[in-house]
Amino acid sequence: MQSLICLFGAFITAAVFQTGSCVDTVIGLYGETIEVPCNNGINKPDGLIFTKWKYVKDDGSPGDLLVKQAQKDDATVSATDGYKSRVSIAANSSLLITQGSLVDQRVFTCMVVSLTNLEEHSVELKVYKKPSAPVIKNKAKGLENSKLTQLGECVAESANPAANLIWMKNNQPLVDDGKTIIITSAITKDPVTGLSSTSSRLQYTASKEDVESQFTCTAKHVMGSDQVSAPETFPIHYPTEKVSLQVVSQSPIREGDDVTLKCQADGNPPPTSFNFNIKGKKVTVMDKDVYTLTGVTRADTGVYKCSLLDNDVMESTQMVTVSFLDVSLTPTGKVLKKLGEKLEVLLEKNASTEAKVTWKKDNHKLDKLPDFSNLTYSDAGLYVCDVSIEGIKHSLSFELTVEGGPKIMRLTKHRSNDGKHKILTCEAEGSPKPDVQWSVNGTNDETTYVNGKATYKLTVVPSKNLTVSCQVTNKLGHDMRDISVFSQKNEDGAEQAKVIVGVVVGLSLAAALVGLIYWICIKKTRQGSWKTGEKETGTSEESKKLEENNHKADV
Repeated sequence: MQSLICLFGAFITAAVFQTGSCVDTVIGLYGETIEVPCNNGINKPDGLIFTKWKYVKDDGSPGDLLVKQAQKDDATVSATDGYKSRVSIAANSSLLITQGSLVDQRVFTCMVVSLTNLEEHSVELKVYKKPSAPVIKNKAKGLENSKLTQLGECVAESANPAANLIWMKNNQPLVDDGKTIIITSAITKDPVTGLSSTSSRLQYTASKEDVESQFTCTAKHVMGSDQVSAPETFPIHYPTEKVSLQVVSQSPIREGDDVTLKCQADGNPPPTSFNFNIKGKKVTVMDKDVYTLTGVTRADTGVYKCSLLDNDVMESTQMVTVSFLDVSLTPTGKVLKKLGEKLEVLLEKNASTEAKVTWKKDNHKLDKLPDFSNLTYSDAGLYVCDVSIEGIKHSLSFELTVEGGPKIMRLTKHRSNDGKHKILTCEAEGSPKPDVQWSVNGTNDETTYVNGKATYKLTVVPSKNLTVSCQVTNKLGHDMRDISVFSQKNEDGAEQAKVIVGVVVGLSLAAALVGLIYWICIKKTRQGSWKTGEKETGTSEESKKLEENNHKADV
């Protein structure tokens, strides 16, 4: 990469240049082959005789480099110093210098001689080199809170011109304020190569918030983009200001658990040893920050503390509560009672907090425990009591059996759906479940037993009128009840007789009603005859008709 800059009056030599001449500037790269152009490549005049390159030595005197005759292919090197093996001429008459270095930063002149003219074109050469990537050296092991401390030294080496270094914190530039931030920079040159190294020392006043801060150093140079060092973080040292005690065991804490107490301090570096106050007793632990209570009981409930070894005032406290639940139930197991007896159920509980109590009967939740002052068969079942607090649950139970001698509550009969059979139903109560015995043979259709209530059904086809007995028995006694059952024929005759009697009764009632109406009418007629002076007994004809009607009604 080469760049041409015209600098008016920038460089004047009495031997070569006139006042007001224009000196071009070309930039070459360190270590590379540098091309110095002759009149920007326009150097082929008519009648060209030769082209000559010369330069200004360190002491200001001129020096020859080479001459290229127009009629010859090769140039003649006339330099006797370090340029002898490093210079050559290109086809366009440019001067080529291999292994460019800072000693090449000087003015080179191209002389073009033709039959009609002599021209000289001077070029000032500058050699640039990009610095090595910046590195932070001599890093501090840690920074003191609120104390100005040298953080490190950033170095970008071997550059020309020298690099400019900028300190950054979290990608933001740091500015020297002379108090909390002090930046000192220096540039040194290699006596052999002449290349420059830039160093920058940063003194920084840290705070607690800088624990996660990243510090970098950026090198800026005319040759290319910025270069950034690897980020560095630093521990921030500060004294403890607060102690905290934590209970790291699973909550809730139950009797028998192991409880771990952890003490922490916000200092950096953090303390590693602490004093634990275990219910009034000081226990010192070295090189660790935990203390474990094994197999705790309710007696371990209380206030616990921890503090620094050298400062008992700076402490932290925690309340440790050990949860417990004691429950007793009376009665438990299998309970046998008689029908109508009383059962007392006593639940006693002792807990660290208010306990929740729920009852279930035969796996169905109850709103409350039933009243057992007068036991019934429906009270029998498995009762489970669940008592719980957070993290602890106890279940207790009793199985209640209510026994009683059998008693028939109802004995009924009805026809089957097809009208050909009689179905007898005997309903009884008792526990254990009563056995049934019928006085006649038949088909036992169905038997159910729920909550001490048994239902027995018997299907029969009676050929004659009979009395059927239902007898129920268990270990506590027996009961029996009878029912009359008619045969199908007798039952049909009885139904017909009922119909005839019903018709006769109906007709009699109708005749009586007609006679009553007629009597009322005659009575009204007699009331009219009283008004005209007739006798209360009426006429003989009316009396005769009244007697006839009464006679019909009697029939």
